[in-house]
Amino acid sequence: MQGLLILSVLLGAALGKEDFVGHQVLRISVADEAQVQTVKELEDLEHLQLDFWRGPAGPGSPIDVRVPFPSIQAVKAFLEAHGIRYTIMIEDVQSLLDEEQEQMFASQSRARSTNTFNYATYHTLEEIYDFIDTLVAEYPQLVSKLQIGSSYEGRPIYVLKFSTGGNNRPAIWIDSGIHSREWITQASGVWFAKKITQDYGRDRAFTAVLDNMDIFLEIVTNPDGFAFTHSKNRLWRKTRSLTSGSTCVGADANRNWDAGFGKAGASSSPCSETYHGKYANSEVEVKSVVNFVKDHGNFKAFISIHSYSQLLLYPYGYKTEAPADKAELDQVAKSAVEALASLYGTKFKYGSIITTIYQASGGSIDWSYNQGIKYSFTFELRDTGSYGFLLPASQIIPTAQETWLALLTIMEHVLNHPY
Repeated sequence: MQGLLILSVLLGAALGKEDFVGHQVLRISVADEAQVQTVKELEDLEHLQLDFWRGPAGPGSPIDVRVPFPSIQAVKAFLEAHGIRYTIMIEDVQSLLDEEQEQMFASQSRARSTNTFNYATYHTLEEIYDFIDTLVAEYPQLVSKLQIGSSYEGRPIYVLKFSTGGNNRPAIWIDSGIHSREWITQASGVWFAKKITQDYGRDRAFTAVLDNMDIFLEIVTNPDGFAFTHSKNRLWRKTRSLTSGSTCVGADANRNWDAGFGKAGASSSPCSETYHGKYANSEVEVKSVVNFVKDHGNFKAFISIHSYSQLLLYPYGYKTEAPADKAELDQVAKSAVEALASLYGTKFKYGSIITTIYQASGGSIDWSYNQGIKYSFTFELRDTGSYGFLLPASQIIPTAQETWLALLTIMEHVLNHPY
């Protein structure tokens, strides 16, 4: 009876949602630059409706693509005809989504405090915003909620400020969920928020950080997109803005920043998952952060949390030129991934965006670095592709725990190396 009840609830929740029955995620292995270019031809075939989870980069770098059921045979035939190897990473996307929904339903309960909040499940926007209000109420001397803007569809954009006092102190920025389908990032952001309140006054290293610097944490950077992943399309990536003359919705909020905007590594097509938007900062979710960071004027670190691939990246993404602080950023990244690996053995690669994954223009940490914020980093959290954006909830807490060790390493470095 319990199983039937759960099934009926799931079916009801699924009504009106996009389904992914029979969709597969293929991992494509390219041997040389010619094969990279051949795979890129697939990107231009919009009728196939391919969703590149990890796009074409260079030889030796795997490409992950979600292929709708009607396109599977055509894509496989195309790859085989060109001698390009592939494996099936996810046999049926919908089966993973069903497991995820069942786990969320089984874990549903309204938390009365942040101590009883379930950090080991994925939550809706409303649940996360309720958590934020509860946290602020419980730790009013340490945490405050700031609304830095409203989304395209009118949702509030909140940032948590963690501070022990003082005016306009040096600050660290952390955001998660700029790509809405990367649920492990918003879930980790919630865990980080609680961790900050738990460790202040108890952990010597972290207490020193917060005694001297403020931390601003934006848990849901793209609230419209995140709400849409729960209501309609679990794999939605972009914002929800409308573009005149196109029926396609949204822009890639991490191609919309004023750093190499519109250059290679972003798309000018509104239907593309990497559409850069109408102009730099056209997305209000981006513009709100830009205005806030500029108005504050004393940020020393800017850290953006993404998934997946297990990477720690620094500028640049839009050009091959190395940042002036490359040697120091590289050393900080090395120390951070070593700290991360010390807990569960999870291995991260590190380096500049363009040399470690692919060229990407209009990215947030390139913008922040160009603003003079030296310690600008992007995390790509678990995993390396077995689940991709559909990481099981059982991995939320381990992922957040290990990532926190890397964040703390960066924060300590920022504290001890003022500029």
